[in-house]
Amino acid sequence: MTIISSARAVPRSQAAGMDPQLSRAMAAQQRFPARAIPVSWPGTERSRTETAKLLSRAPYTLENAGSELHHRHGIVMVLDWLEDQPGQTWQERWRASGIEQAGSAWRPVIKQWLHERGLKAAWRMPVVGRALTTVISADLLRPSLDWLAAGASRQGVLVRAMTRSRDPHGFERLRDLGASIQDVRSGAVSAALCRGALILAAKGGALTGITVGDVLELFEAQATALKRMTAGTEVFYRLLYQLGALGEAAPQNLREVRNRGQRTPEELVDRYGLHCRPVRDLLVDYLRERQPALDYNSLKSLSYHLGKRFWQDIEHHHPDADGLRLAPGVIEQWKQRIRTKDKTVIGPDGRRSSTKVERLNHRDTLTHVRSLYLDIAQWALEDPGRWGPWVAPSPVKADELENRKVQRRRKARMDARTRERLPVLPILVRTVDQRRKDAAAVLESARHAGPGEVFAAAGQQLVRAVVPHGTAGRIWAEDPHTGKRRDLGLEDGRAFWTWAVVEVLRATGIRIEELLELSHHSLVQYRLPSTGELVPLLQIAPSKTDTERLLLVSPELADVLSTIICRARYTTGAVPVIRSYDRRECAWQEPAPLLFQRKIRGEDCAFTDETVRTMLRQALIDTGLTDATGAPLRYTPHDFRRLFITDAILSGLPPHIAQVIAGHQDINVTLGYKAVYPEEAIQAHMAFLARRRSLRPSEEYRVPTDEEWQEFLGHFERRKVSLGACGRAFGTPCIHEHACIRCPMLWPDPTQRDRLVEIRDNLLARIIEAEREGWLGEIEGLQVSLAGARDKISQIGNAAASRVVELGMPDFKQIASRQNNQEG
Repeated sequence: MTIISSARAVPRSQAAGMDPQLSRAMAAQQRFPARAIPVSWPGTERSRTETAKLLSRAPYTLENAGSELHHRHGIVMVLDWLEDQPGQTWQERWRASGIEQAGSAWRPVIKQWLHERGLKAAWRMPVVGRALTTVISADLLRPSLDWLAAGASRQGVLVRAMTRSRDPHGFERLRDLGASIQDVRSGAVSAALCRGALILAAKGGALTGITVGDVLELFEAQATALKRMTAGTEVFYRLLYQLGALGEAAPQNLREVRNRGQRTPEELVDRYGLHCRPVRDLLVDYLRERQPALDYNSLKSLSYHLGKRFWQDIEHHHPDADGLRLAPGVIEQWKQRIRTKDKTVIGPDGRRSSTKVERLNHRDTLTHVRSLYLDIAQWALEDPGRWGPWVAPSPVKADELENRKVQRRRKARMDARTRERLPVLPILVRTVDQRRKDAAAVLESARHAGPGEVFAAAGQQLVRAVVPHGTAGRIWAEDPHTGKRRDLGLEDGRAFWTWAVVEVLRATGIRIEELLELSHHSLVQYRLPSTGELVPLLQIAPSKTDTERLLLVSPELADVLSTIICRARYTTGAVPVIRSYDRRECAWQEPAPLLFQRKIRGEDCAFTDETVRTMLRQALIDTGLTDATGAPLRYTPHDFRRLFITDAILSGLPPHIAQVIAGHQDINVTLGYKAVYPEEAIQAHMAFLARRRSLRPSEEYRVPTDEEWQEFLGHFERRKVSLGACGRAFGTPCIHEHACIRCPMLWPDPTQRDRLVEIRDNLLARIIEAEREGWLGEIEGLQVSLAGARDKISQIGNAAASRVVELGMPDFKQIASRQNNQEG
């Protein structure tokens, strides 16, 4: 049987400049090819007599007698028109008619045929259109997806025809599945039914026979016809997957289909469409040689610097370049180009102009290019036949990579950035918290208001919008002054998760990838054997340094985490287990009960780093804060890490403890994150570390003795003080000489509030007395203690107003058991 393939091939030279979204779609179609369309099948080989007999009985007939009479006339006209076309089968005649080339303007083709036979088309064309749909549903012919996606067929009529004649049970199940999913609009379900009907019309068969490639081919055809990506694609894919279609090897969701995973070295280099084949092959071999020692993110970065920033730029300006031995003038021009980039500047008059600015990471490209030349020269000694012909002097000298001055400039920029953002951090915290409370209050008030009813909350007066049925539980409101419609549930979700991101980042100082990998399993607890006290810990999964670490959870952080868990839980109390996509490694992670997840069109999806950055940008806009240039102040997730370390060290936390908390392997990195730190303190602390290390045993990894373990347990027992508990790390002495009222590491006990109030009143009285007697030397110290007392009273008040929820944290035995199972 002859098969017509529907794959669309794209030359590599064109793919190099392709839009990333379209490139991912084409790559997905190569991995999941669509079903090929056969030239002939039993249905299209029917004779005119067999076809007329088939279409004259159910399910192709209409119940209304008058409509059925017109329908029969329409079928006769369609069959007569097809028989006038050359070909042996109905499909051959359809293709020979040229109707598909007309696209959505196919009606004039048949209208012209009617006029040539003296038939008026005024009343016949609507009848012909319905009859053509019946002929398609009977599988006599299969139009192309391009013709169908262009709107050539009335999709509502096609869905009803396919439901009656092709797969009634399948369409009924698909409709029921769509209705059972929350947060999915009825319009998305209708669009899914239309897409299913289009695929069956073009490919034949039933809904359960649809493949992943068919779905991708339809999406591309619709995007081409409508000049945009249509909505509801994820819903359609998910419904087919739950229906049991797409095949056993199909990914669970459309995102897994489009994110193709890790590329090979050939594919990484071919992204840039290099014309010189020998150099292209050399770069592929070089990446393949370096691949075992690099993670995928580093390999991808290496291919970018060598393939795009180096050789693609050389080829663009010097097309005759065919090797690594380049003329000095070519190299100097290349260095000048990568050192700067164009930046669009808007002047006071609103006009745009382009200016050259320094590219901050251009030395990374120089480093990779120098490594390429030096590695080839070294490998040529071991394998001269393979690498010898490419040996050439490195165009990048060692002194060009001297970056002490660059590091000092970067440190100065980061310090200035931290000093600018640390003082206004409380404003951001208050703003996101108030937004969360206001959004929740408005949503709650809207729930109790009827459609069209005016309600007020959080200083706002809105009108509950009147919306049609099938909005999947969404709550809409309108501003009576502007008429703008707002999705209150969406606003509440954004406000809540923005608050959660800010609170967790500022309380832990973890990286963005570590934040997104936090799961319900990350919360563990340890019970002291002597006192029975529970010590909550936060387990940070290995990320950048491949080192796992445990952070002590403060009461404030515990309250935030408990609120997040309550938000993410199902009504059954379980946190949904989902998969997340690692954009750096281009790999899907194992399913886990992630804390930072939300529902999108009824599907539980993990947050991405881009989503977090977008929420932070919007939160900063709401604060109205600006930087030194007057532009809106920007916070990145990594800014919170620098702010955390700076604030912790300024509050008295030893830098080597901050190093452990931050997960740095070198204390110099920690001190680099610290914005302002006196040189004398650094020198003194380095001397202190040297003395401590000289007293340590030489073994770095050993089993602790019973005395050491008892000392560790005793640390947690000795945390109890008269006003609460001390949160200092194990092995660190009290840094405030037991002046607990001033110490930021004190976690006040709510039962000691009356005593703290008494201490505060006593301090106020002593300050008044010192001012009266002129004891100026004592006033400053008393004011510091007064500020500490007020801060502790405020912490107790915040804890009392918050909701305490059982986190369901596993203990150490459960964690150890899970790790053993994973290793096994």
